[in-house]
Amino acid sequence: MIYSRIIGTGSHLPEKVVTNKDLEKILDTDDQWIRDRTGIRERRISSDKEPTTVLAEHACRNALEAGDVDPGEIDLLVMGTTTPDLIFPSSACLIQKKLGLPDCGAMDVNAACSGFMYALSIADKYIRCGDAKKVLVCGAETLSDLINWNKRETAVLFGDGAGALVLEASEEPGILSTHIHANGNHADLLNTAVGVSRGFEKLAENDGKAELQMKGNEVFKVAVRTLGRIVDETLAANNMKKSDLDWLIPHQANLRIITATARKLEMNMEQVVITVDLHGNTSSASVPLALDTAIRDGRIKRGDMLLLEAFGGGFTWGSALIKY
Repeated sequence: MIYSRIIGTGSHLPEKVVTNKDLEKILDTDDQWIRDRTGIRERRISSDKEPTTVLAEHACRNALEAGDVDPGEIDLLVMGTTTPDLIFPSSACLIQKKLGLPDCGAMDVNAACSGFMYALSIADKYIRCGDAKKVLVCGAETLSDLINWNKRETAVLFGDGAGALVLEASEEPGILSTHIHANGNHADLLNTAVGVSRGFEKLAENDGKAELQMKGNEVFKVAVRTLGRIVDETLAANNMKKSDLDWLIPHQANLRIITATARKLEMNMEQVVITVDLHGNTSSASVPLALDTAIRDGRIKRGDMLLLEAFGGGFTWGSALIKY
């Protein structure tokens, strides 16, 4: 049986750090209020010289280096992002050029904060069916471009960054299963009102920028319920118990959502990789960022059982069970 096995991870963050104290100067808020409700202390914000593809390129290079993989060996590049540099060509195609990859397939996947989980699922299927031997998977975002910095409810939450990994076909167990879902009935709770064919009047109202809009309390309620269900689904699909898990690597949206998911799994917080305090919500970059952080600092070791999960606008949600 062919499995997809992680052989290298990487990440990259913009240079600029924006702390809660910095936000106190421009918003009606304070550090304690933000930390109590979100767990966030600071976030990274990209500059004009650090668009999504620049962050992604660095993360991908780090993953290739960690896996000792030459760019010429990559058979497919799948990138999760909701903030591409351009409408087209895709950011994946732009990164393919930057990295010097061969004429392999390259595609963007837009599933908002679940984008990396969707990209990982696609990559896993290509390897399992024998169409690829090495796949580069990335999640990268510059959500700060969609933030109205006068609105406390969203300005305190989001940050920019990128994470990546290299998958290799292997007879050793790696990704045991992936699960992805969506429900467009909740689209109004987390969205932008501007697209290619609609909403241009909104740009005039907001200094030419598209703006992320969120109904936070409603999103929180649906996210907790939905992540609880996908946890059950993932374990049942693999005939596993909660106690079989070594690590939870969750989407870093909000510490309260992360805590609720850990409670559902009966895991103590020492088994949960948390980076939301330093990165904020980096959307599709958050899971690979957290994974790379925990692998590089030695917490996650070969043979550990990992549960990755994410939830995002759409609504979309996804999970992966991985023997690292």
